[in-house]
Amino acid sequence: MNNQVEQEQLKNFKVTTFQQDLVNWFNENQRELPWRESKNPYRIWVSEVMLQQTRVETVIPYYQAFIREFPTLEDLAEAEEDRILKAWEGLGYYSRVRNLQSAVREVVSQYNGEVPDTREKISTLKGVGPYTAGAILSIAYGKPEPAVDGNVMRVLSRILLIDNDIAKSSTRIIFEKILYELVSKVDPSSFNQGLMELGALICTPTSPGCLLCPVREHCRAYEKGIQTELPVKSKKKKQTSKLMAAVVIRNDRDEVLIERRPSTGLLARLWQFPNFETSITDNQSSVLKGKLLNDYDIDAEIQEPIHKVEHIFSHLIWNISVYETIVSGRPGERQASRKWVEISELEKHAFPVSHQKIIKQSII
Repeated sequence: MNNQVEQEQLKNFKVTTFQQDLVNWFNENQRELPWRESKNPYRIWVSEVMLQQTRVETVIPYYQAFIREFPTLEDLAEAEEDRILKAWEGLGYYSRVRNLQSAVREVVSQYNGEVPDTREKISTLKGVGPYTAGAILSIAYGKPEPAVDGNVMRVLSRILLIDNDIAKSSTRIIFEKILYELVSKVDPSSFNQGLMELGALICTPTSPGCLLCPVREHCRAYEKGIQTELPVKSKKKKQTSKLMAAVVIRNDRDEVLIERRPSTGLLARLWQFPNFETSITDNQSSVLKGKLLNDYDIDAEIQEPIHKVEHIFSHLIWNISVYETIVSGRPGERQASRKWVEISELEKHAFPVSHQKIIKQSII
């Protein structure tokens, strides 16, 4: 967006009053959240990574436990991957924590353990995109940097009556340029957090609480009565559904067979029970029996499924039928990615949520 367009968006807009009203409201009404207890850039960084695509209520206990286990950059940098995956278990999007650890290790080795305080440097760290960079710089260091996420775009699209599609990267650039103008004239930390808080509590996606809004008098969408029509956002592609068959294999030593997922791709390096994609025309019992024999050297009887598990990703739905069988000894260990473990040892391994459900319903 050029300066002319930016000036047009802010034309006749009471910039200073809007900013002050928002900051005053935030300072008086902000929620007590554990990552707001200090300006420690590492802890703010952890919270922002956790909060990506995850609700605040879900994040709070994970954040508190994660910080107890890895209280400093150095603690996280030195941790084994299995430990960080276990600490992240259930939050999903596991590449986030892998990228976080990689970036933290770079901070320790290249920046003497000090999180960079410029956009140029912090943006080179793995997994640190424009939003995360802006959030850390503004909240921890008080830098006048924009932090544009979905909440912020929703709020500003209503306040300034911007009808560009927020699903497009070009629209994010528009909001960033506008925010550079807005955040440069007020306390950046309180202003950016105020926008996030307003979007989370009042200027919600549906049924916004306009009568409670501290900046209602500045809102152009409210003035025209079209606040529920904004922001404009193109629809995501429909989720793909996949049929899956998983099998819990027990032996006569009260152990179960688990395997580690591949090093790349969805849910990389998490542990799981043997499972396979099937089609609607497949006889799953026969498919499982053949797969176990060919790939695991396990000749086992497979009966009817004991229960079903559904797990929903942002782009994918797994419908998993869960089977169970019992074998003698420890077959199937010919690959290093597989091992037999006692049931009491399962809790030491990080499983995806779908397989945590299998553990709860089939084993514990």
